[in-house]
Amino acid sequence: MSILFVHWRYKLTNPFNQMRVYLLILSLFFCGMMSAQSVSGTVKDSNGLPIPGANIKVTGEETATVSDDSGNFTINKKPPFSIEVSSIGFASKTVNVTGSTVTVSLADEETKLNEIVVSASRTPERVLESPVTIERMSAADVKATSSPTFYDGLENLKEVHFNTSSLSFKSINTRGFATVANTRFMQLVDGMDNSSPALNFVLGNLVGLNELDVASVELLPGASSALYGANAFNGILFMNSKSPFTNEGVSTYFKYGKTYQDAAGTNDYYDFGLRMAKAFTPHFAGKANINIIRATEWIAADYNSTTSGGNDRTNPNYDGLNIYGDEVTTFIPNVGQVSRTGYAERFLNDNDIKSVKADFSAHIKPWANDFEIIAQYKVGFGNTIYQGANRYALKNFLMQQGKIEVKNRNFFVRAYVTDEDAGDSYDMRFAAWNINRLAKTNTQWFTDYATAYQLSSAVLGLDAQSAANYSRTFADTNVSPGLPLVPTGGGLPQFQPGTAAFNNALETVTNDPNLTTGAKFKDNSRIYHSDVNYNFKEVIKFAEIMIGGSARQYELNSEGTIFTDTDGPIRYEEFGIYTQVTKKFLKDERLKFTGSVRYDKAKLFDGFVSPRVAFVYSAGKDKVHNFRASYQTGFRNPTTQDLYIGLDLGPFALIGSASDNLTRYVETLPTSVAAQAQGFPAEVTLTGEDAYNNAYTLRSVTAFAASGNPADLQKANISLIKPERVQAFEVGYRSVVNKDLSVDISGYYNIYNDFNNFTRVITPYYGTVGSVESFQALANGDRRVYQVYTNTESQITSLGFGAGISKKVYKDFELGVNYNYAEFQFDQEEDPDFVAGFNTPKHRLKGSFGNPKAFKNFGFNINVRWNSEYIWQSSFATGVVPENTVLDAQINYAIPKLKTVLKVGAANLFGEDYIQVVGAGQIGQQWFASITINP
Repeated sequence: MSILFVHWRYKLTNPFNQMRVYLLILSLFFCGMMSAQSVSGTVKDSNGLPIPGANIKVTGEETATVSDDSGNFTINKKPPFSIEVSSIGFASKTVNVTGSTVTVSLADEETKLNEIVVSASRTPERVLESPVTIERMSAADVKATSSPTFYDGLENLKEVHFNTSSLSFKSINTRGFATVANTRFMQLVDGMDNSSPALNFVLGNLVGLNELDVASVELLPGASSALYGANAFNGILFMNSKSPFTNEGVSTYFKYGKTYQDAAGTNDYYDFGLRMAKAFTPHFAGKANINIIRATEWIAADYNSTTSGGNDRTNPNYDGLNIYGDEVTTFIPNVGQVSRTGYAERFLNDNDIKSVKADFSAHIKPWANDFEIIAQYKVGFGNTIYQGANRYALKNFLMQQGKIEVKNRNFFVRAYVTDEDAGDSYDMRFAAWNINRLAKTNTQWFTDYATAYQLSSAVLGLDAQSAANYSRTFADTNVSPGLPLVPTGGGLPQFQPGTAAFNNALETVTNDPNLTTGAKFKDNSRIYHSDVNYNFKEVIKFAEIMIGGSARQYELNSEGTIFTDTDGPIRYEEFGIYTQVTKKFLKDERLKFTGSVRYDKAKLFDGFVSPRVAFVYSAGKDKVHNFRASYQTGFRNPTTQDLYIGLDLGPFALIGSASDNLTRYVETLPTSVAAQAQGFPAEVTLTGEDAYNNAYTLRSVTAFAASGNPADLQKANISLIKPERVQAFEVGYRSVVNKDLSVDISGYYNIYNDFNNFTRVITPYYGTVGSVESFQALANGDRRVYQVYTNTESQITSLGFGAGISKKVYKDFELGVNYNYAEFQFDQEEDPDFVAGFNTPKHRLKGSFGNPKAFKNFGFNINVRWNSEYIWQSSFATGVVPENTVLDAQINYAIPKLKTVLKVGAANLFGEDYIQVVGAGQIGQQWFASITINP
């Protein structure tokens, strides 16, 4: 572990620079491993055709493997022994192995719950015997998905709810409390956490897997901190790729389609994938993948006013949700509150989606056993839109990962680095503000508006509404129809979208990282991470015992555009260690106990212990009725933004809650003319200390503005943020009934303490809270709104249950239905300013119907999803997400002689545009046709 920490101090310009160092160290450390005899086998169906992705498990042990595309597999064990073989759609079979080769033929049957998974306990086990709820997508499911991509198809799994910010950026939500920035959910790709180092959440499948390379996807909804650490708080997704030793060859696909949306119209959609893998010798193999997507964005076009509701643009203080620049507002005497004219989001970016991801890996097996060394590099870059406190155009955004891993069936050691570059990304709200400022300063614009309003009323005799319209036209264009006015403030007319002047202004501000004049943000942050795990199952026999640990360092480097790192990168570390014991009891080993405990320590916080206890009882003659119960605790460390953000968003500023960040954030603000007349200085300097220690609650300032009574004001008592905790109770039942009916039922109850979130406070420019001077500051408008990060002292609980059934209704025609219920409880009166942000439908219902071989070489699949309406809460917008029903469908035709599959499909077939995120673009229809060669 110390070697890895020393490595962290060496800056990488490319994640592969130190691979040879790791290779040397790890090879020396593990040299001398003894070779073992192996058995090769093939799995076929009743027609003699190979079954790819079949699960093969050694009876009485945890040793397991998966068959490749040709149905072949290898077990590194000396005969005699027996194996259990299972695959989706086939009956499991136990076979005695006596020689070096074996052929297994499986009969058709529904056996989804007999699949082998690893994620639930970090060791191979059947889904049926998992101690917690788990969902799985196999390579066969990937091929059969009715969605445009396999990642989109995850939305059809039980427990999964998507938050869609962009056509190419979808965030997975399980068990609630998630925005687009879902920092409570972890995603591991070949063991690497692929969350953004600066944002601390996953950017969809940006650096995920090419669907041609997907071996399996496993999803654990609920707390998993006992094994996977801090961020596995509400769920974790595992995406595992195929090995080039067992899955060789060249395969490719091409998809072309159309997207339909009311706001964006009809546009082209392209998706290309290529996988190349080769085992050059029994000891060396290599693999390369590339995936390219081009499309047009789901355009965000909700123009309802955030201040008055509806779409009344005649309101002088109009502020449209997806219109930016109109947040700049001032009070004009005898007129009222007036906002500047803004720009629709669709004009502030090119709405062009580009996504390119690639990965390359070298695999070395020095000996004739399963000991393997892997060197891997992954990269993803492109354009998309992310919604946080504002709407951000991620343009030429790049993220890359480099990994060295050494493993065999009993252990793994891995180290990787995640590096990102914000490229040409920018904040669209700041872009609008500063395009306006390039035309006229805010003072010039409001002066022209006020002058035109007074003269139009006095000279032209216009009524209030006509005068407001007249004044806005004059302030925007410098043109006064029917009245010889000259702009008093000077400046240029407002730039019109589509003109060369507007395009030049947009380019100017999006290349400027100074947010007082520009909109670009910089980011070159990194995460350095290492994991180790060892399973003593071949050394200790009375129980399966494993130990492991991880260590991580964050390096924040935004040059002061996101974090308070103007004086250089900010670094901090965290580490964790864990152990787990698994033991089977009673006759026929019907009762399985799993107990684990993990200790984590972050630099800024006290250590935290996460235990987990789980029991699975297998009833029935063939142990097919499995009852499970578990208790575990989870925790989540505050994110990098919770701790070190220092971002002026104009109407308010975001200030992280790390103790040293309070003094790092400094801003100088001008006071009002009234304040200066009262003897206060012309400008003041505020820090994060003022935001956290000298502020009023937002609610009380609103009450004071209405009443003028200082007694209504309340001090904001903000404590510095600390890790949040959850206690998770879960029970469930799984079974395969009558060999063709799978049943999975689960329920959970979560208790959250020290729940992390934000609140907004108001700091007076002068005077301490409660003083006469602070009252004067509020009355003069000399106040600053801050968004600060803290914990609620109130307890939050959530509960839910889910039920899923899958049955073959006729031959291979399979029908599946699942339902989820979710709700939370929180006493808002205990903490009136706290925003819970559950953002999850109370009811969700999903169904599927399909057959991969309806008749010769022809298959189809249909998925339907429905959810009830729900409240959406975030720092960008709050509103209601209506209920919606979505139907996806695909048909496919295989040409075996050409090793080719043709597919035609559609997402949101027959449906209307709908939203999953308030403020994001509505989701339209997406049609596609694809050809896959050598699938």
